Amino acid sequence: MLLHAFVTGPLETNTYLVGDRAAGEVLVIDPGGDPGEILAFLARERLRCRFVVNTHGHFDHISGNRELSSTTGAPVLAHEDDAPMFGKAAAQARFFMLHADNSPHPERFLRDREEVRVGAVSLRVVHTPGHSPGSITLVAPGVAFCGDLVFHGSVGRTDLPGGSERVLLDSIRRQIMILPDDTVLYPGHGPETTVGLEKRQNPFFQAARR
Repeated sequence: MLLHAFVTGPLETNTYLVGDRAAGEVLVIDPGGDPGEILAFLARERLRCRFVVNTHGHFDHISGNRELSSTTGAPVLAHEDDAPMFGKAAAQARFFMLHADNSPHPERFLRDREEVRVGAVSLRVVHTPGHSPGSITLVAPGVAFCGDLVFHGSVGRTDLPGGSERVLLDSIRRQIMILPDDTVLYPGHGPETTVGLEKRQNPFFQAARR
């Protein structure tokens, strides 16, 4: 699996490029701002972006969608429950006194347990609401791209519209804690971690067990 990380946008969103180098195909997860560096990487490495995938619809994860999608021709994919947010990124950003571009409406909705493929690489879509109603985690052997569900030592906020701490903890218990301990979690912000480390040290994982 080809995996390359970028930090994009004013809230330093982790944007992940994932794919199959031999096939020359990738997808981009959560372009949170100006995708210039991503586009330069695609051109330099002669890679084709097949999909733009959003783990959820908050402005800091979708504001690079329009330019990246229009430049590469890659469709935007997301869960239907967050679709109403895609035309409101600019308004969301203004609430935080920031600027963001609205995103095109998703061209296809991702469903729980669906597989998204680029070349020989397949990511399984797991619906993990709580941070937002349509939050998803993308899982492959040994890795999980979890958006703002889980951070190193913490979890995503649940005080925004559609958020729920109860639902988020349930998502962690049912969908994240069942993964092998050595699974690397790639979050929407901050450093990567592992399922095992979070089980041992993350107080929210302890709460999810109750």
